[in-house]
Amino acid sequence: MPRWRLRSGRLACAMAIVAATAAAAAVGVAAGVGEAEAEFDYRKLSGIIIPGFASTQLRAWSVLDCPYSPFDFNPLDPVWLDSTKLFSALNCWLKCMLLDPYNQTDHPECKSRPDSGLSAITELDPGYITGPLSSIWKEWVKWCVEFGIEANAIIAVPYDWRLPPSMLEERDLYFHKLKLTFEIALKLRGGPSLVFAHSMGNNVFRYFLEWLKLEIAPKHYIQWLDKHIHAYFAVGSPLLGSTESIRATLSGTTSGLPVTEGTARLMFNSFAASLWLLPFSKYCKADNIYWKNFFEGKGGYPHRQQCDEMEYTSDYSGWPTTLVSIEVPTVRGTDAYPSIMDLTEDITSNMECGKPTLLTFSAREVSDGTLFKTILDYDPQSKALLHQLEKYYQGDPVLNPLTPWERPPIKNVFCIYGIDSKTEVGYFFAPSGKPYPDNWIVTDVIYEFEQSLLSRSGHSVSGKPNNSSGDGTVSYNSLSLCKQWLGPKVNITRAPQAEHDGSDLQTSMNAEHYHGQDLFPNMTRAPHVKYITYYEDAESIPGWRTAVWELDKANHRNIVRMPVVMRELWLEVWHDMHPYSKSKFVTKAFRGPLRNEDCHWDYAKARCGFPEFCEYRYTFGDVHLGMSCRLKNSSTTLLRQYI
Repeated sequence: MPRWRLRSGRLACAMAIVAATAAAAAVGVAAGVGEAEAEFDYRKLSGIIIPGFASTQLRAWSVLDCPYSPFDFNPLDPVWLDSTKLFSALNCWLKCMLLDPYNQTDHPECKSRPDSGLSAITELDPGYITGPLSSIWKEWVKWCVEFGIEANAIIAVPYDWRLPPSMLEERDLYFHKLKLTFEIALKLRGGPSLVFAHSMGNNVFRYFLEWLKLEIAPKHYIQWLDKHIHAYFAVGSPLLGSTESIRATLSGTTSGLPVTEGTARLMFNSFAASLWLLPFSKYCKADNIYWKNFFEGKGGYPHRQQCDEMEYTSDYSGWPTTLVSIEVPTVRGTDAYPSIMDLTEDITSNMECGKPTLLTFSAREVSDGTLFKTILDYDPQSKALLHQLEKYYQGDPVLNPLTPWERPPIKNVFCIYGIDSKTEVGYFFAPSGKPYPDNWIVTDVIYEFEQSLLSRSGHSVSGKPNNSSGDGTVSYNSLSLCKQWLGPKVNITRAPQAEHDGSDLQTSMNAEHYHGQDLFPNMTRAPHVKYITYYEDAESIPGWRTAVWELDKANHRNIVRMPVVMRELWLEVWHDMHPYSKSKFVTKAFRGPLRNEDCHWDYAKARCGFPEFCEYRYTFGDVHLGMSCRLKNSSTTLLRQYI
């Protein structure tokens, strides 16, 4: 999502934290349980990080003199993000950021390229003040170092998040490099990788899997995946797109940057990757044909979209409400945003036009270009957006990314996202009377929250609310599409996110799940308690496992920073790879502290909380009682109870 404070950072260390116990697992656990457990070695695992939108540093690859500014751009200078130059040399900075909207080439005077390695995704704008505000993976890389993780166990695969998928491959050979990354990780570490993708990084990974089908013989495709990828963790994945991209496309979203909404829109619309996040209907699919094998040329052949009957018999294309309502002039005769001379000549006729016409558009009409075609006479940028949509998405030689996802053919798939946050699901636009890029204003916003639809003013809105609300950025129906990947029988467990003894645990075993339908348990919530709800396969395709985790109040941009997510990933991977694990998934019956940081002081009982796990042990430098609460046993010993 386009947020400069986006932090996708603490997730990849789930693998790394597990790997931190490798030495103890190979020695201590083996000694305590048996010789056969010596094979239990997490040091063979690698973590592949695919960051989200605007989560990779971009650096200049040009020499650009900026007049009226003490700052210039030289090769390898940071562009995304350098707040100093953004403030003092905005026009120069934009030259290095903008792409040609038609062919996605760089500005003639400046070009930028993605940085490489972990440094590209640690902090966007390093500095004493700006560093913490733009920190992404830095804190977790530091955490991994403290746990003794080797540098080659965590691999970042940054990319130019401005480019559409086909251009990532055409210009940077990104998907070839990603394939080599998996193969090198296997050779270097000796085992398969764990894929951690956040937000738009999931879209990138999906395209990679489809691209891989055309690079590997069909009979070897599944073999390659089984050999190189152990598990895929999809975090905050916009499986049906995000409505926020519509707002950014038509009116602009600053996302915390010190620029106007018009400037933000100008920049956003120059990136063809922005359309990668457009919302689309779950009932419309593209032809499933390997176009590359049958049609020549880079332009490929348009993927004809075919919609199920449900698209036309149901309301809103499977979304909770109409996504876009836009006012246009009733009478067309001049441009929607005329010059002063045109305005003077036609002022009388314009006054007689009466009320404007309100047009509405569903998710299908947004993703197939109907919206942009309709407002073509009123918005000069629509022509470029239509070109991007037709060339880079509908005409993509590998995949039309604006189509519903199928479950990836990977052994273990975990879909993780936040729920119950107020999330935008629809907009009302009207002409502002100003020229592009400020020619549209948002007159109202529709939110989903607590199983209802509300306008910005707080009034109820008609529609079909979801069973829950989204994560503050992506709506619930888009996030929860992965529930369709679950099998016909599902085990559902709801537990507090905090450490617990199992007293507030709710379960529903072997719940019936019908393909294509949501699964919502009849379970209660105690006030002021945040829960995590697990949906796990009870029946599935042999060799495959699918799980969905819904976390109350987990924000889209912060979910990967939540300790509860790290804990659950750690326990699941530990259980999954252990040779003596007794169940399909790790137990949910209890959650105790696993690190010293998890221990706390219970002021009501004047002792450390969880006394069976934690004890008071003062160390010089502790400044409060909670810091002196530490684990009685090692993490390795505590982990044995989760086998």
